[in-house]
Amino acid sequence: MSNRTFAILKPDCVRKNLIGQVLTNITDVGFKVLAMKMTRLTKDSASGFYEIHKERPFFNDLLDYMTSGPCVPLALEKDNAVEDFRKLIGATNPAEAAEGTIRKMYAKDITENIVHGSDSDENAAIEISHFFSRKELLENNGF
Repeated sequence: MSNRTFAILKPDCVRKNLIGQVLTNITDVGFKVLAMKMTRLTKDSASGFYEIHKERPFFNDLLDYMTSGPCVPLALEKDNAVEDFRKLIGATNPAEAAEGTIRKMYAKDITENIVHGSDSDENAAIEISHFFSRKELLENNGF
């Protein structure tokens, strides 16, 4: 069990000006932000990040969505980080998400669902390293 997870506040979150509200939801339940930046994904970067979905029919739509505007990648820390963050954000489809979850409160639909969260400790490490260098993680935390 890792104490780190990765999140992306997706382009719809940024467009709706919900960055502050979503970050408050995240930090209010005990997550520490280790690193954060606003960026706009290129097709290459998004394609590499979502490579696991390459053979799926929605892959090109996913790339179009994730490159449609700025997003905010986050490296987060908390005991039981991956599992706790998945509970906090709720089901991928906001119509199926539990009350009080981020997706239930803010997401439009399964396509524009506000936030990405790592699904395993292994993927969290891979995803964090896709967006943040070791130096960024250390510098941001006083090391």
